[in-house]
Amino acid sequence: MRKAYRNALALLNGAALLLSAAAAVRAVELGRTGGPYVPTPQVVVDQMLRMAEVGANDFVLDLGSGDGVIVLTAARQFKARGFGVDIDPELVKLSNDSARRLGVADRVAFQVQDVFNADLSRASVLTLYLLPSMMSDLLPKVFLELKPGARVVSHDYHFGDDWQADDYMTFDVPEKEAINGVPRATIYLWIVPAKVAGKWRLSIEGGAGGYELDLKQKFQMFEGSALAGGKSTKIELPQLRGEAIRFALNAGAGRHVFSGRVSGDSMQGTVELGTGRGTVRWTATRVATQAAAR
Repeated sequence: MRKAYRNALALLNGAALLLSAAAAVRAVELGRTGGPYVPTPQVVVDQMLRMAEVGANDFVLDLGSGDGVIVLTAARQFKARGFGVDIDPELVKLSNDSARRLGVADRVAFQVQDVFNADLSRASVLTLYLLPSMMSDLLPKVFLELKPGARVVSHDYHFGDDWQADDYMTFDVPEKEAINGVPRATIYLWIVPAKVAGKWRLSIEGGAGGYELDLKQKFQMFEGSALAGGKSTKIELPQLRGEAIRFALNAGAGRHVFSGRVSGDSMQGTVELGTGRGTVRWTATRVATQAAAR
């Protein structure tokens, strides 16, 4: 009896080890793929593309493209070009077959590929429907590889507290209840900001003065100071959306309000002079590069 008990206990322990191993393998698989394949309802796809303001000049890249519906819809409805990557060969074949059947294979394609090996640099719109752990792991790649002004749109999941969304919306999607028990969807939008961290030399035309800027950045949030005539003043009302930048500097009798665009190591735009002398042009050049901060 005692031997039988030991044998039964050994079998139970063995089964528990197998279940534990299977769970570990499953966890690794989910981490690698970003989650199981779950189709995105068409109403969600349509809203994602509208929120990203997709147009004919856009290149839409979908990471974990599944059946290809996002890229295919972008091509059919908005005449965009696009590319999808997924690790499932059957889903990739299905997507390419659909592209040929729908007559958009000249503008879109799908490939078996790990999302971490995908080249994001050509995308003007990046779409995602991946689990939070994968979103977090992809964050540095997304921020560094996409060009300023590119739009990132995600279904249901975001980048946590690291990169706050520029916009989001939640709406009812009854058909999702059968999939995950929640009859709603949330869509998040990020605009990839220009990299402005570092030191800049700013000049205002017409002899209105100049500043040495020292800027720090965390995604679309930035702060810093401006030095002129030995006096330092804090950057006020900073805004950064893609390549568009806006900030203000205390000018004693008033406030200079700068607006313009960032292009690599230069900025330019117009400034409303706080002295009441109207609006003039301004330019700035980066004088020391600082690694973009997360």
